Amino acid sequence: MKALLRGLLKLLFRTRLIGGENLKFNGPSIILPNHVSFLDAIFLYAYLPPDVYFVINTTIAARVSFVLRWVNYVTVDTFNPYSLKKIVGVIKEGRTVVFFPEGRITRTGNLMKIYSGAGFIVHKTGAVLYPVIFHGPELSKFSRITDKVKSRWFPTVSIYIGQPVQINPSRAKSFRLQRKEISDRILVLLQQHIFEAKQREEIRGNLFDKLLDADKLHGGSKIMVEDMAGTITCRRALITSYLFGNKLCSVLGREETVGIMLPNSIGHVVTLFALFYLGKTPAILNFNAGIVNILDCSAFAGVKTIVTSRAFIEKGNFAELEARLAEKFRIVYLEELKMQAGLVDKLSAICKYLAKEPAKQDGSLILFTSGTESKPKGVVLRHKQVLANIHQASSVIDYTHKDKMLNALPMFHSFGLTAGTLLPVLNGVEVFLYPSPLHYRTLPEIAYDRNITIFLGTPTFLHGYAKFAHPYDFYNVRYVLSGGEKLKDEVRQLWQDKFGIRILEGYGATETAPVLSLNTPLLHQTGTVGRFLPGIEYRIEEVPGIEEGGDLWVKGPNVMEGYLLYGKGFVPASEWYNCGDVVSVDSDGFLSIKSRLKRFAKVSGEMISLDAVEEIAEKCFGTDRNAAINIPDVKRGEKIVLYTMYKNASRQMLREFMSHTRQNMLSMPAEIIVVDKLPLLGSGKVDYVTLKGLGQERAGEAGLK
Repeated sequence: MKALLRGLLKLLFRTRLIGGENLKFNGPSIILPNHVSFLDAIFLYAYLPPDVYFVINTTIAARVSFVLRWVNYVTVDTFNPYSLKKIVGVIKEGRTVVFFPEGRITRTGNLMKIYSGAGFIVHKTGAVLYPVIFHGPELSKFSRITDKVKSRWFPTVSIYIGQPVQINPSRAKSFRLQRKEISDRILVLLQQHIFEAKQREEIRGNLFDKLLDADKLHGGSKIMVEDMAGTITCRRALITSYLFGNKLCSVLGREETVGIMLPNSIGHVVTLFALFYLGKTPAILNFNAGIVNILDCSAFAGVKTIVTSRAFIEKGNFAELEARLAEKFRIVYLEELKMQAGLVDKLSAICKYLAKEPAKQDGSLILFTSGTESKPKGVVLRHKQVLANIHQASSVIDYTHKDKMLNALPMFHSFGLTAGTLLPVLNGVEVFLYPSPLHYRTLPEIAYDRNITIFLGTPTFLHGYAKFAHPYDFYNVRYVLSGGEKLKDEVRQLWQDKFGIRILEGYGATETAPVLSLNTPLLHQTGTVGRFLPGIEYRIEEVPGIEEGGDLWVKGPNVMEGYLLYGKGFVPASEWYNCGDVVSVDSDGFLSIKSRLKRFAKVSGEMISLDAVEEIAEKCFGTDRNAAINIPDVKRGEKIVLYTMYKNASRQMLREFMSHTRQNMLSMPAEIIVVDKLPLLGSGKVDYVTLKGLGQERAGEAGLK
């Protein structure tokens, strides 16, 4: 019977069982599958050992009583708490039981909440847990998300069986909290194995090939990107990528690295994928970084050609930058590529699309660090590392092709590239790309007009949108994702009060492609940046002089290939990446960022957090427009200089406040400088390099006097 059923499922769904050797039971055991369709139980019956017991709802058992004569099962009444004790009794007899900890078929395409009953059963039995992950049935006509995906009758199905684990909760907690801890850890366990399943399925080493997969999965007619000029479908994006790729191939020759200087637009996306198709490495330039910075970045990245747009140069007033770049590099304009494309070129591109011609080779890309504290560095990311980060994020948060994202973060910002562009484009989520995050009145209106469901930005920008938006502008938004800098309580509360939206704060770095941790609807703790994503290992090293927290090191499949350093060239990354942040992790696994390690001043031998100085100034002056830097000082080793936009700020005012609130007086700035405006980077973060230069220049002039 089972052999016949397995043969039929193999024929219809091309079923693959991976990790079947892990199913070795020795005592009380529980099999925990994710629940994605009505087919799940059939697959489990066919592929699990015959002595496994299934937990079945009494109502459903009555409907399928004829089938159950061949199945070992335990019936439960979901409204009767004593039913759980029946399951516990069966497991304690040494049997293996399978049940769905979510208790229902997913309506999101991803994991839903884990019921505390699962925690109760595991706690009472101490059973060994076997995670099982289905990949594929959610795309079938037998799922409950047929309205959100392009469903089919017989999708390819993979069943992943993970290594057995045991969960031992903290005995210091109450029974209720132990149950919650176990339920949360079951959720994390399944998320980890969903990620591992995605990684095992991933055979692509180039993002262009992944776009070909998206075209097949979600349909070529699906709108992929919208910008201020119009929309483009996945099919047209691929054909245009082939077209531009063919035209660029003759221009670039054997050049490996190509500069891109474009705003958020359809043209930028198509240019990226055209270069991906050719196996070239795009170096995405920050056009707001200044002429010298852009020239340096282009030079040490090995760029010879820069792709841009005449319309962008004109609208952005970059004529001077264009002229300086043209002195050292070949400039290629998208408008000219389009004009040069003839009928033969277009027919060739269509033929390549129909043949689904893959990329020439595995790919990589280059981003440049923001330079908040030092000279920018080139960060080399393999496509596999970017894809790993996309899989990590998609294992903990749900989205479908019914969602629509609004992204105004530039693609030279890793958050804007991976989370704001590549993730939606490769997963069938329509994305509206807007060229500037600074238009605080316009973006909320777009969110309202286009029925946006996912919105992302840095806290600085989110604060600006909230100030100018109508309370109903974000009526359709499911997620607001924040990263790039610390989310202030004021911004978090403003969004909650005005729009009824809880901002999901995350944390990452350009070097990690970029997301490392994220608060999610299922696992959220205010004031933290969430839990580490699946597949990421971390360690925290003690820092002398800092009592709370330590230096964060991480490793995982999303960590960069290496750096491009000015004057040194490519420097491979080590296994562990030092984030350079002082952090702490609580007992539930939530990560809190204390400060940048470089954002400490050593005053009279004591480590003083510059972020803490800014927070004190904010409470005293009533504005968050403050920036603290440290510069060398003969007497105390280093001294703190505070820049503020509060016009009436004075050292006397701040000293009295610090004395009244009993602050460490070593945190008292040696100098307070009132400015009209703080210099900002393109990401919205304060440009501390510029401020530090001004502070050192000012100190030098004072010394001369």
